[in-house]
Amino acid sequence: MHDENCIFCKLATHEIPTKVVYEDDQVLAFDDMEPLMPVHTLIIPKEHYANVGDDVPEELLGHVLATVKKIAEIKGLTECGYRCLINTGDDASQSVKHFHVHVLGGGHMPRPNDQDWGPAATNADKMASLHALLDAAKAYAAEAAKDDEAE
Repeated sequence: MHDENCIFCKLATHEIPTKVVYEDDQVLAFDDMEPLMPVHTLIIPKEHYANVGDDVPEELLGHVLATVKKIAEIKGLTECGYRCLINTGDDASQSVKHFHVHVLGGGHMPRPNDQDWGPAATNADKMASLHALLDAAKAYAAEAAKDDEAE
């Protein structure tokens, strides 16, 4: 089944071209047009399902998740780590109503609890600033400890 109004269905049938990262008879993986990380690849089933809760057959769910490992290998993420993300519904910011998995990596990602969930969609600059402040505080504390020992 395909939805003629769905951009991901059009990508799956190659009606709209994209940079294919991986493809087989059930799934298509391609790089996100608005990446949040150096690696941001989407995996979609070729059949249309609105979201992960849309009665996706278990075999297809397993195949989509098995494809995550292949994408991680293709993109060189197996050593450093990666994150898988599935947004479901409007409150989760699912922008395309076609079940898909985001594979994100290629740099440090804060734990979800530490993220700035504001409109910037990424907080790499904020996290770098926080790490710099922490490093400066540690250096100051170490220097103060040396001064205390010297007295």
